[in-house]
Amino acid sequence: MIIIKEDLFLSTKKALYWVAFFIALALCFNAGIYFFMGKELALQFLGGYVIEQSLSIDNLFLFIMVFSSFGIKLEHQRRILNYGIFGAIVLRLIFVLLGVTVVNAFHWVLYVFGVILIISGIKMAIKNEEEADMKDSKMIKLLSKIIPVTKEVHGDKFFVRIDKVLYATPLFAVIFIIEFTDILFAIDSIPAIFSITTNPFIVYTSNMFAILGLRNLYFVLSAMQEKFKYVKYGVALILTFTGVKLTILMFGIEIPVELSLLIIFVTLAGSVFASMAFTRDIPLGNGVVNNESNIDAE
Repeated sequence: MIIIKEDLFLSTKKALYWVAFFIALALCFNAGIYFFMGKELALQFLGGYVIEQSLSIDNLFLFIMVFSSFGIKLEHQRRILNYGIFGAIVLRLIFVLLGVTVVNAFHWVLYVFGVILIISGIKMAIKNEEEADMKDSKMIKLLSKIIPVTKEVHGDKFFVRIDKVLYATPLFAVIFIIEFTDILFAIDSIPAIFSITTNPFIVYTSNMFAILGLRNLYFVLSAMQEKFKYVKYGVALILTFTGVKLTILMFGIEIPVELSLLIIFVTLAGSVFASMAFTRDIPLGNGVVNNESNIDAE
């Protein structure tokens, strides 16, 4: 059933409201940090939140590609995203605690993180835009060596038995890809936040508040992905900037948090405005959500 534009607009609008709600929630928490913990930590939280939120956009575009490749229906996308968010919360806690421990023990690791971020930023800016078939990805080949994967979706099941043999369904394969890519994503996002602060409480909470709104942000991006085609360049610049910020620490040069936050915000906002200005005539709804009749974000 093809969705009509009015229903798509209203559903996307609802998802936007939820995105705005989670942003407001993060800002309220940020205000609490300001009043109870001080201005410096409040700025660090805001910087970490903006970095994580902006880097998450590129990750969500990958999710859109994955769901499209496997032909996952919208109701299953919601369920998979819920599992993905829960997994991200657990993985980020491990990454943050491990990362802070390593940085505190070996400060020079920050410089290594800086180089990794610069390379990641450059790769993101020049990577091929062609959509890949995720069914043939290395991650699926790895999963297939562990357990066979069916070609068809079996309702909402993650595993099925066929001729007494246990198979993983495409739903589990998608969760496997999402969790695996989130690990790779955290390798960029956590060090990027370290360019602002290594306070474990600030790093983790800024990550969590950014992650909480990702499900709704996904539905917005999947309906309007063509209108944000230049955002990836802004995200690439942010990665490169945070990498440079970490690298120049070895020369005793430190960019203040206020200036870092301003550069990151202006870069992200500029890429969004550029996308909307140069894609003004693109109709709403080129994403995978167009194949369903409703988008109930929450």
